Amino acid sequence: MPAKEGCHPVSIARPRPTLAVVGGGVIGLTSALAAVDAGHRVTVHDAGTADRAAWVAAGMLGSLGEGHPGEDDLLALSAASVRRWPDLVARLGDPTVMAATESLFVAASSADAEYLANLAEFVWSRAPRSQDDLRRVDLAEIRRREPGLSSRLHSGYLVVGEGAVDNRRLLTRLRDALVGAGVHFVDERVGDLDDVDADQILVAAGLGTRSLVPDVALHAAKGEILRLRRTRWSVAQPARVIRARMHGRQVYLVPRDDGIVVGATQYEPLDESDAAPEVGGVSDLLADAVDLMPGLRTYRLVEAAAGLRPGTADGLPIIRRVDDRVVVATGHGRNGILLAPYTADKVLELLTDGWVAAGELSSTTEGVEPS
Repeated sequence: MPAKEGCHPVSIARPRPTLAVVGGGVIGLTSALAAVDAGHRVTVHDAGTADRAAWVAAGMLGSLGEGHPGEDDLLALSAASVRRWPDLVARLGDPTVMAATESLFVAASSADAEYLANLAEFVWSRAPRSQDDLRRVDLAEIRRREPGLSSRLHSGYLVVGEGAVDNRRLLTRLRDALVGAGVHFVDERVGDLDDVDADQILVAAGLGTRSLVPDVALHAAKGEILRLRRTRWSVAQPARVIRARMHGRQVYLVPRDDGIVVGATQYEPLDESDAAPEVGGVSDLLADAVDLMPGLRTYRLVEAAAGLRPGTADGLPIIRRVDDRVVVATGHGRNGILLAPYTADKVLELLTDGWVAAGELSSTTEGVEPS
């Protein structure tokens, strides 16, 4: 029926789709932010456990540093996610979320230097980088760039554009951005997805995902980190991430405003309910860190913590649609913060496009997209 003269047709706005995010860790919060920016009405169900691993992390954004021979797919995902990080930091409106923008890989011995050389040849060469972004450095340049490091180091590599974020500041800014966008937080543990009132559900509950989506296969990997606080008598913290190979063991130093994060161990826990740090891991980290940077003796040990990271058999994250209503994003292992913006984009595709049928994806995305 035509509208009467002088009347205007009534426009009925379609309601925005609703999304419930189960899990308040970095994957859940970053995905929630992408969804709310895309027009979803979002509720986050957070029992306060999914963010444990992110809370004790160092926040490194190292696609090369996290690469190992045979992990080409993970390296491609990591590189794709690193390229997305500047946009995420800009969205959060706080450049101090970035803790460093470069990484210095150092070797304590000739054997350690050979290990780094093999890494450079078989892993790093697969990532597209200019000569200036990745280059070998000798001891003199290491000491010039980071005078607090040991004078007994052998050699290393400087990687530009591969830094770290302040993980705790990141989690705070993500929550601030979500609250500012009208996202509702519910402090509760979800026991059954049928009880969740939303058009779609994203399950990003870390190891807790297994109880909600039983066909998701995960195992726990335990990792310990230390937080050292600088005193007025201490040497300055490094200006960049220091990733060291110390006589066959790995240790890294990641700068913070008030000190350094030292990490990290990784092993299979005997009991997944035990998230306490172990003496052996803490002892090894302290010994290697002080050998790497002798001035750390004057720092204060203010925290020793451990997190349980959700891992998968092939090392790749699980980002897939379970059914018409449920999407899952978990299994990021040691790379949860690194892969957060990539995961958020993939989750948004699954939420909005609906082109993936339930059960069609395997352990990660449907093919690796480096863009």
